[in-house]
Amino acid sequence: MIRKQVLNEQDNSAEQAEMASPSVNPSPAMPMAEKKKFDYQGTFVLLAGVGALSWGLVSAIGTGWGFWEFTSGLKGVTWAFFLGIGALLFGALFGWRARKSINPAPRGRRWAGMLVALAYVGWVGTFLFSALSVPAIHDVSTDLADPPEFRTLQLRADNLDNIPGADDAQMKGLTPQQRWVMVHQKAYGDIRSVRINEPVPMVVAKADRLAKARGWTVAISLPEEGRMEATVTSAFFKFKDDVVIRVRPTDTGEGSVVDMRSVSRVGVSDLGMNAKRVRSFLADLTGTVTAAP
Repeated sequence: MIRKQVLNEQDNSAEQAEMASPSVNPSPAMPMAEKKKFDYQGTFVLLAGVGALSWGLVSAIGTGWGFWEFTSGLKGVTWAFFLGIGALLFGALFGWRARKSINPAPRGRRWAGMLVALAYVGWVGTFLFSALSVPAIHDVSTDLADPPEFRTLQLRADNLDNIPGADDAQMKGLTPQQRWVMVHQKAYGDIRSVRINEPVPMVVAKADRLAKARGWTVAISLPEEGRMEATVTSAFFKFKDDVVIRVRPTDTGEGSVVDMRSVSRVGVSDLGMNAKRVRSFLADLTGTVTAAP
């Protein structure tokens, strides 16, 4: 009897516990993780930035390899520059809009595209700044009254075409040669003949070694005649600039007077490269400390 009562009490306790405890239902299936949205904006900026850099480099290197004319290469570099500007503007716009978004897109691609675009735009921008800060000439000489002449290398036929100042009231009536002299004097008044206290053959031999050390292609070097001619080739576009060094003895016969001329084979403006080359080369030739060209 007692055993039966105990069993009944246990059954009642189990029933009450079952009634008290909340029913456990099978948990509903967890909702599937939301699929991440594709970052269209960041991808667009990344493609634009990388595309600008690639377009510009291909345009420059392709010109150097002779795949197309240098004018086409310059157009490619220019349009790539505008594409890079567009990547920066759109990247800034998308970033501004993302600040107000509840669920902003990832920033990695957008920032990467903007950095690539900024690198390219900054690189091309240095050349544009140079173009605006120097005159549109491509012939630089230490002696404007009697520029050194090319005898082995050939001076471009259109060397005096498109000299600036034709519409300038101060240069009205001047010949292209006279306008070139005036523009040259105003922009590069510091470029002049230099004097070295060494005989002519020794100076030419030194100039020859210095030119070869810089990777120039020496066309001719005549120490006894005091003349050397060489060609300089740029890295990407493979533009060629011709250089002539003329060395003459001083009036007293002690030492030498050195003149240098650097002329670009193509283009209207040299972006100041010829003047930079003349300054640097003569500084090294005379022993003055200077930066590499």
